[in-house]
Amino acid sequence: MQADDIVSAIMAKWSVGFGKLDAADIAALYSRNAFFFGSNPRLYRGREGVAAYFNGLPRWHSPSVTFSEVISAWVASDVINMAAIASFDLGEEGPPLSVKITWVIIREDADWKIVNHHVSSRVPMI
Repeated sequence: MQADDIVSAIMAKWSVGFGKLDAADIAALYSRNAFFFGSNPRLYRGREGVAAYFNGLPRWHSPSVTFSEVISAWVASDVINMAAIASFDLGEEGPPLSVKITWVIIREDADWKIVNHHVSSRVPMI
């Protein structure tokens, strides 16, 4: 299987989970040892932390996300690096949001899981 195929499959599941704001579905895509930096300064850890992050988001009516400029590369036979732009449409309840996103994906328990998730601003900081 190609790295791009693995990343695409995870992004598709992630997008569906985000569209439903289903914290459990999204958290299931992450490693039990995940580090997660989302849109706030707190570091969330593990699936429980990922679920807490998504459960803490506003309950937008029909959110969606699209990924673009996706680049993936094998780091080792069980490790994939991914970088992309994630564009969030929060409907009338919030302004659109576009961020840089990186994931480190590992093979864990015979499945592919996100072990490191980081988003950052697309606006230059310095």
